[in-house]
Formats: sequence, C-alpha cells, structure tokens
Amino acid sequence: MSINSIFQFLVPKDRKFFPLFEQATQNLVLLAEKLHEAVNAPKDKREEYFKEVENLESIIEGITHQTNLELSRNFITPFDREDIHALVSAIDNVADYMYGAANRMRLYHVEKITKSIRKMTEINLEACQLIQIAVADLKNMKNLKGIADCCKRINKLESKSDNVFDKAVADIFENETDALNVIKYKEVLAALETASDKCKGVANVLESIAVKHS
Repeated sequence: MSINSIFQFLVPKDRKFFPLFEQATQNLVLLAEKLHEAVNAPKDKREEYFKEVENLESIIEGITHQTNLELSRNFITPFDREDIHALVSAIDNVADYMYGAANRMRLYHVEKITKSIRKMTEINLEACQLIQIAVADLKNMKNLKGIADCCKRINKLESKSDNVFDKAVADIFENETDALNVIKYKEVLAALETASDKCKGVANVLESIAVKHS
C-alpha cells in the first residue's frame, strides 16, 4: 500500500468538498446543454435559454466562492489545497466563457446562428460531460486511468475546437461583407473557443492531481 493510499485511508471521509465539486460539474453540464439548446432553438425562443445560462453561471460562481470559503475553514482536505482551488477556479472559468458567448449573442442580437457556432457548443458540451466524469472519479482515486482517458479526450476536443474556429473565422473574412457582422461572429466564436481552452485547463489540473496520487 502506497503512502498516499494509507493517507487516504486515515483521513476522515470528505463531506464538504466532493459534494461541491459534484454540484459545480452538474451545473456546468447543464449550462453547456442550455447553451447548445439555445443555438439550436428558433430565435424567438433563445432568450429563455440565455437566461438559464446566466442563472447557472451565477450558481457555479456561488459554488466556487463556497469552496474557497471551506478551504479557509478546514484544515483537513481530500487533496492539496492549491489543487482544490485550481480545480474549482478552472471549472468556473469554463462557465464564465460559455456565459460570455451567450451574452454576446444576446447583446449583439446575433440572429443567424452558423453551423460553426453550433459545432463549437456541441464540442464544449462533450468536454463538460467528460469533466463531470473525471471529477467524479477523484472521489476515491481508484480510477486514475479513467481520469487520464477523459483528459486525453478533452485535449482532442480542444484541438477540434481550434480547427472549427480557424475555419469559421476564415469563412467570415472571405464571405461576410458587413463589418459589424464580422465583429459579432468573431467575438462569439472567440468566447466559445476560449471556453474549450478552459476545458483543457480543467483537464490539466485533473492530470496534475491524478499524477500526485498515482
């Protein structure tokens, strides 16, 4: 039995941090689902989805605050304090940029949703689902390979998002004649692409935690 295994056995079962991680990832997946539904909905129905996205982002922000508060109150944590802070902050960053994309569509009155926008919200949804699976596997640290596999798939999705973004921007510059539309679409696409980058950021934190417990 490794030192880490002995330590995990001796430490009291965590009842504070993992429930917060689970709440954060559940709401993250819900947010990604609502954003994907929004871009696939008729334009007169999008506003209700955007409001749900905004509400979910606020919930995740609250969970992040609560997690950091618990860090200041609790001496014993399930793994390194800096890793807990990094993980919840990284999840919050994903939510921020997906909400940012929704807010840009809302404020800029983006009426026509392109295939690229739909594809990028689909990629982000899949990445968020993988984050939820990997974070759940942190609970007992027994499925480190599963965590590594999820992280590898998230990294591939981030590369896929980069490719969609590059092609979409090139297409906008080539075919869009209205300068304002160029700015609108590029802003939305950039927020979605950054959300994918932030998913990769979560994967990096998860990989670091898994390595420390391997």
